[in-house]
Amino acid sequence: MDLTERGAGFAAFWRERHLATLSTARPGGPPHVVPVGVTLDLPTGTARVITSGTSYKARLVAATPGIPVALCQVDGRRWSTLEGHAVVRTAPGDVADAERRYTARYKPPRPNPARVVLEIQVTRVLGNV
Repeated sequence: MDLTERGAGFAAFWRERHLATLSTARPGGPPHVVPVGVTLDLPTGTARVITSGTSYKARLVAATPGIPVALCQVDGRRWSTLEGHAVVRTAPGDVADAERRYTARYKPPRPNPARVVLEIQVTRVLGNV
């Protein structure tokens, strides 16, 4: 999904420094919602979250590749939710790329040899941006 069509305001909102929430479903249905830093590649519609491979969110996604997830960020009256399907990427090149993207939006992440990338292919966008 090419998200460049959503316009300059949308692109700026996803470049500005905001934390987001990642929502996944636990086994049995209850939501698991955690704060995350997220980067968004507009042309490919790919969102990336770096995390430890031992985190609960990473284990949930690894247990069910393609699991539906939602990422949401809010700033006053502006908000945006990205829905999609997540997979875990562990290849060193994928992790390094995600770390570079994270550094550009936030700051350099602390070293973590267990780091993985949750890669979300966006399928739906909601919001007021």
